[in-house]
Amino acid sequence: MQETHHQAPPPNGRERGGERDAAEVVIVGGGMVGASLACLLGNAGVAVALLDAREAPLDAEHIGLGRPDQRVSALTPVSQRLLEGLGAWAWMRDRRVSPYRFMQVWDAEGSGEVNFSADQAGVPVLGHIVENDVILAALESRLAGLPGVRRHYAARVVGLEARGGGREVMLADGRRLAGSLVVAADGARSPLREMAGIGVSSRDTGHVAVVTTVRTARAHGEVARQVFLPTGPLAFLPLIVDGDGHHCSIVWSTSPGEAERLVALPPEALAREMAGAIEHRLGEVTVIDRALAVPLTQRHAARYVLPGLALVGDAAHSIHPLAGQGVNLGLMDVAVLAEELVRGRTRGEAPGDERLLARYARRRRGDNAAMLALMDGFRLLFGARHPALTLARNLGMSGVDRSGPLKRLLMQQATGHRGRLPASCR
Repeated sequence: MQETHHQAPPPNGRERGGERDAAEVVIVGGGMVGASLACLLGNAGVAVALLDAREAPLDAEHIGLGRPDQRVSALTPVSQRLLEGLGAWAWMRDRRVSPYRFMQVWDAEGSGEVNFSADQAGVPVLGHIVENDVILAALESRLAGLPGVRRHYAARVVGLEARGGGREVMLADGRRLAGSLVVAADGARSPLREMAGIGVSSRDTGHVAVVTTVRTARAHGEVARQVFLPTGPLAFLPLIVDGDGHHCSIVWSTSPGEAERLVALPPEALAREMAGAIEHRLGEVTVIDRALAVPLTQRHAARYVLPGLALVGDAAHSIHPLAGQGVNLGLMDVAVLAEELVRGRTRGEAPGDERLLARYARRRRGDNAAMLALMDGFRLLFGARHPALTLARNLGMSGVDRSGPLKRLLMQQATGHRGRLPASCR
């Protein structure tokens, strides 16, 4: 197991003569969500061990240059504020972030269409499309300057035990790390969640996401476009590549059989299908990367916390990508958890204290459950083929587009301005 650190271990740190290490908080999972939590806690002076199954951090020198990566996230202005506060946004902006100031959503089987703008929402931008590697590399650059955060690479967790007032994780190489709190940020199939015996409700969305990158004849004009097709939604997400506004990241959620057919098509044929599917609004389309198929399963953990254990991000919930809210929900999880941990510290509460963790769970579970239900409702409504439902949703979309209050409510949801925001996101 590789380890990186930048000065002497934290005060509650490591037993040099044995196989045991310790920190106040042990975070399992070094992706965007886990790294964000490590930054938030490290900035607050909390001793953190961040465990990552990857062999090494990203090679930042080549991130965000050349052809865009296929995996992207749509970051809301609320998530942007969090990343600005962590000092990561400036690094991201210098590499590649692509703002969108407009959204168009329409039904391919009717005339219903909704259009949003940043001006209508009262914000400079509705959001940014950013490659996941750009986000993670920026966070890793910040972690490198936090002496209280010890990063462990090639760290595969194989066991979890209660120990004293906290938890201890066992690694595949025989080492153990103990913390007052262990945080599972290890993804939708979270091994740590399973080790803790926390159940999860899973719903097969019936969709597989086909993702790739394209160049379009017409400039996207900083518009995020999404059309609801009979088989599922197709999104053209705007990218700026070397100042050129003719690139889009594609997320086409469709049936498994259709996804298999699409990824098997020659690039020229796939491009023609995509251009036709969005009614040639961007003219001719050119596929510039291979197409990948990603199965989509919606999950929600039965509980977010146990004594000395908390779930965040996809380990707690995974959502259909049609609203682009996945990583934003995860970032909100860590912002709230960090806020509760720092507040608890001032009261003398240990990070793994049940009352402290219960406050985190109360603040996050309801919001996440509501968003999962909303996305499931959209998926079912737009997947319905009954003529009456098709007419109803088209009338509904047209009504939303004309209704000021309802439109503002949806824009608040889209920009992340929901409920009581943690201080780091205001």
